[in-house]
Amino acid sequence: MKNTLPRQEAPGLIVNTTNGMQWKLREQKPENFVMVIFYRGLHCPVCKKYLEELNTKIGKFRDKGVSVICVSGDSKERAEKTVQDWDVDNLTIGYDLVSEDARKWDLYISEGVKPEEPEVFFEPGLFLIKPDFNLYAASIQSMPFARPKFDELLKAIDFVLEKDYPARGEA
Repeated sequence: MKNTLPRQEAPGLIVNTTNGMQWKLREQKPENFVMVIFYRGLHCPVCKKYLEELNTKIGKFRDKGVSVICVSGDSKERAEKTVQDWDVDNLTIGYDLVSEDARKWDLYISEGVKPEEPEVFFEPGLFLIKPDFNLYAASIQSMPFARPKFDELLKAIDFVLEKDYPARGEA
């Protein structure tokens, strides 16, 4: 059974962030959406490119009333190295996601096969959550590829807000 169904309450999420704060989904107060992006971690060059692109567009999401957090299962040290080595200075980076919480979000879990990979890590997911904490949309990947494109997502958010388009996939 899926844990992440549109029009249902999103799973809880509490993570520490590299800026020293604890981020709690239930304490967010977005105008339109919270966007939670789960990424594989420091070892992933596809994640680096994806988050660096988001870093250049984060202002556009904020202008549309979307608050954003990017979360991995990386340790604090690896997350801090991500912030240091990647161009993600405009993003909130959460870390230490545990398998139990990843499963609540229906994320795929992988075992590391290369020396630079953690023993266990989570495959990407992107979730839009309404201010009432109900899930609006989800994109869950089993590989690092084929993630939602940010420019398309920005256009989709405009359409959704303009047309009051309902969440789909609820059954």
